[in-house]
Amino acid sequence: MGAKGMFVDTSICTGCKACQVACKQWNGLPEEPAHFKFDEKRGYKVAVNFTGDSYDNTGKLSATDWRHVMFIEQFSADRTQARWLFMSDSCKHCNQAGCMEACPVTAITRTDMGNIVVNQSKCIGCRYCIAACPFGVISYSEVTKTVWKCTLCDDRIHSGLGTACAKACPTGSIEFGEVDDLRKKAKARLDALKGQGNAAANLYGADPSGDLDGLNVFYLLMDKPSVYRQPEKPVLPQTRLAAASGFAVLAAAVTGLAALVNFRSRGKTKEVAS
Repeated sequence: MGAKGMFVDTSICTGCKACQVACKQWNGLPEEPAHFKFDEKRGYKVAVNFTGDSYDNTGKLSATDWRHVMFIEQFSADRTQARWLFMSDSCKHCNQAGCMEACPVTAITRTDMGNIVVNQSKCIGCRYCIAACPFGVISYSEVTKTVWKCTLCDDRIHSGLGTACAKACPTGSIEFGEVDDLRKKAKARLDALKGQGNAAANLYGADPSGDLDGLNVFYLLMDKPSVYRQPEKPVLPQTRLAAASGFAVLAAAVTGLAALVNFRSRGKTKEVAS
């Protein structure tokens, strides 16, 4: 069985947020606590999270928001030209999953379908996985004292269904299926857009031998990844740490050798002087 994943074509995303709603409903996710406040006068909770970023009402992924539809407004200097970009973001289910590598209790695992899930009964809330994710996907819940993220609708896909977000998407912007098949579709779609003059269009995470050995949830973007707040070259923090540690050990060895040579030189100087 090949790995399952999703191809997200941002060129046909309309920002409708049906995927956000479907994700919330299927997974029974509550409201994000920081987004609402109880109003004493009204007697009920009211929304207090206004990002000021167009119609982006969540702002980022969280323990209760596993999918985030990004609104990116681009205006010319004189504001006569404008373009809206949308991106339905979630966990990438990386082939080299930093979160899984960093977990000290193996609470984060990969299933037979390639998706990465967090076992809530084993999670100790250490949050090492949060620091290990280059995409800022995993979040800590103060309510459960554990971490949460998208599971790629683990229960649905192991029952022969697609993901809830893909099912709800009205334009087909989110497509679930075999990763190898989706990569072929993504390449064909990119070629078509390039042929239409969209020179900046690019595939993000589709290369199986690329960054993090490829992403099982990958994207067709209409601008640079950084415009969509994604790292241009995602690198696992522990990779940098290993390199830095190696350099530190080498530097310490060189310093120690220099000190030893200096000590011996001083000894010989004293012998000559006497």
